[in-house]
Amino acid sequence: MPKLNEHYQDLKESYLFAEIAHRVAAYTQAHPDQKVIRLGIGDVTLPLGSLALAGLHEGVDAMASPDTFKGYGPEQGYAFLRDAISAYYARSGVSVDAGDIFISDGAKSDTGNIAELFDADNVILIPDPVYPVYVDSNVMSGKKVTYISGNAENAFLPMPDPAVHADIIYLCSPNNPTGAVYNREQLQEWVNYALANDAVILFDSAYEAFITDPDLPRSIYAIEGAKRCAIEFCSLSKTAGFTGTRCGYTVVPKELVFTASNGVQMSLHAMWNRRQSTKFNGTSYIVQSGAAAVFTEDGMKQCRANIQYYQENARIIADTLTRKNIRFFGGVHSPYIWFECPNGMESWAFFDELLTRAQVVGTPGAGFGENGKHYFRLTSFGNHENTLEAMKRFEKLF
Repeated sequence: MPKLNEHYQDLKESYLFAEIAHRVAAYTQAHPDQKVIRLGIGDVTLPLGSLALAGLHEGVDAMASPDTFKGYGPEQGYAFLRDAISAYYARSGVSVDAGDIFISDGAKSDTGNIAELFDADNVILIPDPVYPVYVDSNVMSGKKVTYISGNAENAFLPMPDPAVHADIIYLCSPNNPTGAVYNREQLQEWVNYALANDAVILFDSAYEAFITDPDLPRSIYAIEGAKRCAIEFCSLSKTAGFTGTRCGYTVVPKELVFTASNGVQMSLHAMWNRRQSTKFNGTSYIVQSGAAAVFTEDGMKQCRANIQYYQENARIIADTLTRKNIRFFGGVHSPYIWFECPNGMESWAFFDELLTRAQVVGTPGAGFGENGKHYFRLTSFGNHENTLEAMKRFEKLF
């Protein structure tokens, strides 16, 4: 019989959002007459911008002629999209070489797959609470995770402890699930720590487009020294509404070179390129054509209009929590609002209470780690009408 990867036994029985879907399905089947409002999973609801759609159509039309037809493309992504992303960074004052950019089907895949580049004998530092993929992808490969505590006292922005050594550091800013955002000085401290420990920061910036304060960094590469210690992941899912279209990118600077146990210099850029060339056939030309339109200045204006719509939903949720005197985090530079469960309830109990008494779905904080046990996440990705209705129900209930 085959020897299985027994590290899968160390995973929680069900992925967080699968468990949510199961509970909601059971409730709706038993109560078909009730309108359930879903503010749990961070899926967008607004349609794609017209320029992104035009780009997708151009990609489709290219497939209709032998002169423009595209088959297998470069695993790293087409140059036209990598150049467009590099130019997008430049407009924010950040220099990123197009050759360091790898196009993918989304940040979830890349943040999970990147663990393949690192040996199991590493100290892996992950904040708690945290996006489950960071943890699960390391557990699947037998790696041991060390947690750093994010809590109300540090505004869910844990900082490095010089007395603690780490080799791999996961950071997400704006954070999922808490909505917290590191400022420039805090990220500089993390970069300095990584350089001092010869460590690598895996920086998830999937929600960078929600940052409106120009003083807050939207990329780790806005920080001095970051190209020598950081890999950045980003996604068009929330920036441009590509949750179903699927496109993201990862930046692996060529400066990331480390010495192997046999003394050989190994480049993380070359390793990721080798990994992608072996296991990934590239994002479709059609999708990349649409993504390139997103990264134009006019394309980004359309994206920001949708983001402003979601930010208004976040304001509606935040105002309700403020009136109810419930402490919360996020919701300003993030689509997520992270709040304390009323009456000291644990998050799964609060999930059931909110579903059965108000027919509103959110995400239990316990699914993101031990520090989320008494917290709850709502997203701003619904429409205005449903968000207003959900908050009216919430206010009556609590």
